[in-house]
Amino acid sequence: MGIRVLVVDDQAIVRAGFVAILTAEADMTVVGEAADGDAAVAMSAQFAPDLVLMDIRMPGMDGLTATRLITSHGSGARVLVLTTFDLDAYVYEALRAGASGFLLKDSEPEDLLAAIRVVASGDGVLAPAVTGRLIAAFARGASFPPEITRALDSLTNRERAILVLVATGLSNAEIGARLEVAVGTVKVHVSSVLNKLGLRDRVQATIFAYESGLVRPSVTPAL
Repeated sequence: MGIRVLVVDDQAIVRAGFVAILTAEADMTVVGEAADGDAAVAMSAQFAPDLVLMDIRMPGMDGLTATRLITSHGSGARVLVLTTFDLDAYVYEALRAGASGFLLKDSEPEDLLAAIRVVASGDGVLAPAVTGRLIAAFARGASFPPEITRALDSLTNRERAILVLVATGLSNAEIGARLEVAVGTVKVHVSSVLNKLGLRDRVQATIFAYESGLVRPSVTPAL
């Protein structure tokens, strides 16, 4: 059946466009359409999609609240936020609400499809412009709860090194080449890092690395 997708947007014509793009793909099935957050939460429980393509600004319950409810129910549905608004606050709130990705609506269709496949596979994705803004915020000295830094104590030196490389955007293969270890070994370490820190995917791992101060913008960390 492939990837089961729930499309959420308050504009019918926008939903129709997304549905047309997705249904043209052999590995994707649209299981429902919702026009607001309340409907999105209800339909997510009803249809158990693999992925929810979520708008942010909608009448009634907004997409951020809906994302938080959907990801907290333990259904396994992952959320990819897609919006015309690229304001920093939305990025932070969407990711902290449990979203696994954030793209702008002016992204190319092939980028959207690629992002859906990445998020559905269990990883995360951020639009390049969003990543740049996120890192810039940490460069300005954003403050975060102290428990974030304490969590680093649970990692081994090798796990810290791999977390740094994940945060700099390297793939498992590139990390393996850098550290001269097998890709399978890297996967084991990445999984261990995510489990120890209670993170879902590489997007959250990247945010954690910057929030904790393990990685700093424009500074090459010493491994």
